Amino acid sequence: MPDYLTTRELADLLRIGERKVYDLAASGEVPCVRALGKLLFPRADITAWLASSRSGPQVTEPPLPQIIAGSHDPLLDWALRESGSTLASFYDGSFDGLDRLAARNAQAAGLHIREADGWNCAALREAIGEAPVVLVEITKRQRGLLLAPGVTGVQGIADLRGKRVVLRQNSAASQRQFDALLDEHGLTHREINVLPNAARTEEELAITLHDGKADAGFGLGALAGLYGLGFVPMGLERFDLAVWRRAWFDPPIQKLMRFLASDACASRAAEMHGYDMSGLGTIHHNGARG
Repeated sequence: MPDYLTTRELADLLRIGERKVYDLAASGEVPCVRALGKLLFPRADITAWLASSRSGPQVTEPPLPQIIAGSHDPLLDWALRESGSTLASFYDGSFDGLDRLAARNAQAAGLHIREADGWNCAALREAIGEAPVVLVEITKRQRGLLLAPGVTGVQGIADLRGKRVVLRQNSAASQRQFDALLDEHGLTHREINVLPNAARTEEELAITLHDGKADAGFGLGALAGLYGLGFVPMGLERFDLAVWRRAWFDPPIQKLMRFLASDACASRAAEMHGYDMSGLGTIHHNGARG
């Protein structure tokens, strides 16, 4: 992420109008610089300014583990390694990630929970209320039916009857969405041939299909080419990262976000297919309580 905030970005962070930001800058109350007729706000100075403005007792919270939990995404997983962020990962589904975030056992969680009016926001509020957590978009990605090599005749959910299907664990948002789709088509797990063991990550699901252990699974289009699989697209989903605000400006998360915005990451996403990075960095929720 850039070292300087724009007026709009600072307004979003403080949850005030842009006019108020201009007033704060004009009165010298907030650190800023003027360059080429624009106001910019040094990110590090803003963080220090906010800390110095705090009143009341100083409560020292234990450090958050440098772990990203939640949903597995192959592009994010690659970026964690390539960015040198030092962040570890523990992928066991979006809902497990929310639990770990709420318990402060992770500083961030990947989410892709479908909701009536969008993605992730209602589930995040239900888990942590208005706690100081930022929900930032990483990518939109294609999801649908991944098919093992040689499998034909599957064009949608209804064609899964009698097929060998690899599922995900119940804490995975994709599994809950898949179960809802089965229900819409009048199918249950009894009408499909479910493998006894669930795939714990998107990549494990793809490997299971690649090895011919199942015919189909509800997975990411980005993995089809990597593993030589067929793919029946069923729509785009938004993949967000929910991050505790006190970890947002720390070097590990900032290093990761800068790398996600790099040309190298854009090239990797294009190679994998199925990703739309145009919304990277968009804030979809900013918890009010600091």
